[in-house]
Amino acid sequence: MIKLLPKQEHAVYYLRDNTTTELLYGGAAGGGKSALGCLWLIEMCQNYEGSRWLMGRSKLKTLKETTLNTFFELSAKLGITDQYTYNDKDSAIYWHNGSEIILKDLFQYPSDKNFDSLGSLEICGAFIDECNQVVQKAWQVVKSRCRYKLKDFGFIPKVFGSCNPAKNWVYSQFYHPSKKKELLHYRKFVQALPTDNPHLPESYLESLRQLDENSKQRLYYGNWEYDDDPAALIDFKKLQDIFTNTFVLGGERFITGDIARFGRDKTVIGVWDGFRLIKVIEYGKNSVTEAALKIQELAEFYSVPMSNVIVDEDGVGGGVVDILGCNGFVNNSRPLDNPETKEPENYMNLKSQMYYALAKLINESGLFLDVKDSSIRDIIIQELEQVKQHNMDKDGKKQVLPKDVIKELLGRSPDYADMIMMRMWFEYRFKFEFYVR
Repeated sequence: MIKLLPKQEHAVYYLRDNTTTELLYGGAAGGGKSALGCLWLIEMCQNYEGSRWLMGRSKLKTLKETTLNTFFELSAKLGITDQYTYNDKDSAIYWHNGSEIILKDLFQYPSDKNFDSLGSLEICGAFIDECNQVVQKAWQVVKSRCRYKLKDFGFIPKVFGSCNPAKNWVYSQFYHPSKKKELLHYRKFVQALPTDNPHLPESYLESLRQLDENSKQRLYYGNWEYDDDPAALIDFKKLQDIFTNTFVLGGERFITGDIARFGRDKTVIGVWDGFRLIKVIEYGKNSVTEAALKIQELAEFYSVPMSNVIVDEDGVGGGVVDILGCNGFVNNSRPLDNPETKEPENYMNLKSQMYYALAKLINESGLFLDVKDSSIRDIIIQELEQVKQHNMDKDGKKQVLPKDVIKELLGRSPDYADMIMMRMWFEYRFKFEFYVR
């Protein structure tokens, strides 16, 4: 008999209910995350003959070296090692009652970006250990495979993930909405800290306290907000200031727009007074003509000439450029010359150049976003936190994280950040001058 910790019992309640289909447990080291996932799979395999489950992690090799060993240790303590057979070649645990636990590598390989390798998989539920190390698409695809004999067993699809704090999709989809009491009804988050586990030796806790500050904040204190990634271009405190920098002066007016591309679900348009964002509009799927009409209306209302309007020209945004005759922003085009020295700058592309300029502006307290909606503020901060140098350990041209990487980290496209970033284009086109008192 293994006695569960209070936080583990809390999580078990959600694992057994008929509402929760996605549960995230953890948020620090030593909270019994892997153990709980393994115990859940053991319980389900024992109680439901012929059921089928998935145990996954980013890399199968790591799964076998860590989570699987936890499974073996727990089954030995429970005295049930004679109830199953492990087949390393199949990467599966076969129970004598017909149940199965399939071990899966959930890394997003370039050759299988859509996880087509999981296409024929049918399971009752899944435990994904350290799910913060996999992309959200892996989580979503695994959940879509939870369809094996659900009616026969009276199950609902159930995906249980463990994690440590990370500023990616687990933060935006679970931790942050839970903190604001806005978590979707079918999702639950239970935070467990090492101090919640009385069985941990003091020496282990002390080792956590001796980690570098970033690791200690995350793994010991369970601090989701702490992130001192050296690749980050924007200081977090300065980023928080962008909504209170009311001293930033107004100036010439501009409009920037991130137009919904194929497969995306929203368009974001901003109206600027100097470096003061004075109006933001977000709306769902729209046609090219509808997006152009909205920008035209804003331009007339705020007296913005078309020469001061720019939208991303990639995808359907090119149609808006054709209709309005405004400027088009091509992300992968060559960077512009420095407006002061007239010399080329060492950036991979235009987008990277503009994000570096935006980071400089924010770090110098030169940007003010007049955004009252707290949910939109949160989205903007989350997106701008991902403005990081890509391949910083390599020589060559400066580059920011590609959009597809950010989409996997956040679980969505950085629409607001891109709309804000495009404002810097006018400073290169005209004059690099920050409107700061």
